Amino acid sequence: MEINSLEQVEKLALKKEKIFNTGKVRYLIRAMLASMFIGFGVIVAFRTGSYFYMEQSPWTYPMAGLTFSVAIILIAYGGADLFTGDTFYHTYAAIRKKMKWVVVGKLWTYTYIGNILGAVTFAFLIYTTGLFNEPEVNAFLLTVTEQKMTDPVMELFFRAILCNWLICLAFFLPLSIKEDIAKMAAMIFFVFCFFISGYEHSIANMCTFAIALVLDNPDAVSVQGMIRNLIPVTLGNMIGGAIFMAVVYHYINRPFLDKA
Repeated sequence: MEINSLEQVEKLALKKEKIFNTGKVRYLIRAMLASMFIGFGVIVAFRTGSYFYMEQSPWTYPMAGLTFSVAIILIAYGGADLFTGDTFYHTYAAIRKKMKWVVVGKLWTYTYIGNILGAVTFAFLIYTTGLFNEPEVNAFLLTVTEQKMTDPVMELFFRAILCNWLICLAFFLPLSIKEDIAKMAAMIFFVFCFFISGYEHSIANMCTFAIALVLDNPDAVSVQGMIRNLIPVTLGNMIGGAIFMAVVYHYINRPFLDKA
């Protein structure tokens, strides 16, 4: 039964609200950390994948997906605040009438802004390192970025729903596991599934676009292309977390929650 895990979700949502009330700057910094941690995952994934990409190896995406998984460990254990996870936590708390919907909207807004600021900051730091100056290293990143900006909008939307459904499960299911190593292994497996499936994550895309923007290739990324991707992907992520996780799990467990 998921009751214990759902209780932890509710407590986590209320903890996030308390952090917000004690200091909006602190809350923004936590949100910035989340996208910067994802930035670390993006760098590791695309640098690893580039070696296989240059050889046209079928292992390109599997190896990139495996190494990208470092991001979820950093977020889960590093005190970061990710927008996509909040769509689940805060919606569930609001359905349970433990959090006001106006507060939910405010927290989501601050988290999303913080995630944007973190992505931009991390991209600047990567720019100063020169790690993506060589064409053979950034070719894989630019190929993926171009595809994300040109794929059909409706496809991006539904990929985003599936993405956050899976990512929220990656945070939710391990709540019932006691050992940290087992939790990490479960999270890594879920994130690998998300990456290899080609689903769309708004904050991961945000970080990827930001990094691609600072490369010495001005035609690689356009503001219009980024917006075209991020709007449907963000909306899809919201539905995946709020509806497929919060609403569904509350509904199927409601008889037991009422008794608790």
